[in-house]
Order: sequence, then structure tokens, then C-alpha cells
Amino acid sequence: MKPCIVIPTYNNAATLADVVERSLAVCADVIVVDDGSTDNTSDLLASFGDATVVSYTPNKGKGNALCEGFRKALSMGFDYAVTLDADGQHFPEDIPSLLSVLEDELKKGHERTLVVGSRNLNAEGMPQANTFANKFSNFWFAVQTAHRLPDTQTGFRIYPLHHLPNLNLITNRYESELELLVFSAWRGVRLITSPVRVYYPPKEERVSHFRPFADFARISVLNTFLCVAALLYGYPSMMIRKLLKK
Repeated sequence: MKPCIVIPTYNNAATLADVVERSLAVCADVIVVDDGSTDNTSDLLASFGDATVVSYTPNKGKGNALCEGFRKALSMGFDYAVTLDADGQHFPEDIPSLLSVLEDELKKGHERTLVVGSRNLNAEGMPQANTFANKFSNFWFAVQTAHRLPDTQTGFRIYPLHHLPNLNLITNRYESELELLVFSAWRGVRLITSPVRVYYPPKEERVSHFRPFADFARISVLNTFLCVAALLYGYPSMMIRKLLKK
């Protein structure tokens, strides 16, 4: 396998340098996507000669940033992309354990594998709103795909770049990560989980671009669409794939 790391960022100047440095310590190939930041992110990225930088303006959302990172990774010849957030919540030191899970799947001949980092949702400091949103998302994901995952909201994953759905996504913000999971499941991609650590700083130190009402509304609209699409395309597609394997 030929993996790289993709880090989308938007106004995370306070934590970005640390995340990039720690990521470079475990993988030499790091792609940072500056999603229209308005702080001093561009100055920080200029100091990282070992990282590949993709930048644009204005801000277009996390989903768009991920897809831009995936396109760049594909153009550079990578097969898998490890994604993690730039806000310091994820531990780059957990990347080798995720890659080990992927390597075990590859040894079994499962190239179409997406590894999903699974956080401890009962950990101290986990915001209650995050826990509720994740359980809400987990339920609808199971309805739409007949698969159960313990953490469908995490951004810490390994994507199989050659087996992703169309990168012209329906959505372009936080909910895009759910969309990628659902369409991957429909396309027969194996979804494997692996435990990862998470750090939530004190409330006054957190930098979050999540808009509770607007983003929850967008997720609800997406779930409605995916439920209809599951009946018309998702379930028939999964059933056909299952029959063809027999």
C-alpha cells in the first residue's frame, strides 16, 4: 500500500503546526488543504517544506477540502489517504495502528477497505452534543446501509482512494463524511473499525466551526435523501453485489 496523510484545515493556526509536525513524524507524505483560512495559517504552512499544501479561497467546507486532498493524493500516486483533523483532537501517533489494521485486510486480499477510527464516546470531556449527534448519525447509517458502526462522525479514517464514490459530492461540509461512508458501503467497500484516542481541550480553548442548528438541519436533509436513495439504489446495489459473490 502507498499511504499519505490528508489534513483539512480552516483557521486552526493555534494547533496546526503541532498536528503537522507529529504527522510528519509518522509519515513522510502529508498533504494539508487550507480551506480558505483567514488567520495566519498560510504563513505557518510556508514554513513546512516537507508538507504538500493545497490552498484556495474562499472557504468551501470540510467535505470540499477532503475531496481536494483526495484528488491531490491520487495525482501524486497514492493508494490510501489517512485523514485527521487539524484542531488537535486526534493523535497522529495512532496512525500506525490504523495502518496495521489496513495491512491485515490487504493480506486477506481486501483492497476495498475503509478503516474508521472509533472514539470512546463515553470519555471524560466529550461534549454531550457530540455524543447525541454521533448516536443520531449511527442510527440512520444503520438504516441506510444495514451496517453498524460505533462512530460514524469521526474524521480519523483511512480512505481507499481508488474505490471512493464520485468526489463531486452532494454536500460539501461536515455531513460529507457521512455521505462518503454511506456511498462506500453501497459500493461494496469493507468498513473496518479501529479504536483511536481523542482529546477535547477545555471549552474556552476549543476552536469549532460546527453550527449546531444549521449543520444539524443539513445533516437531517442529507439523511432524508439517503434514506430514499437507499431504497432506490443502495439496497438493490448491495443485494446485487451479494448475489454476484455467490
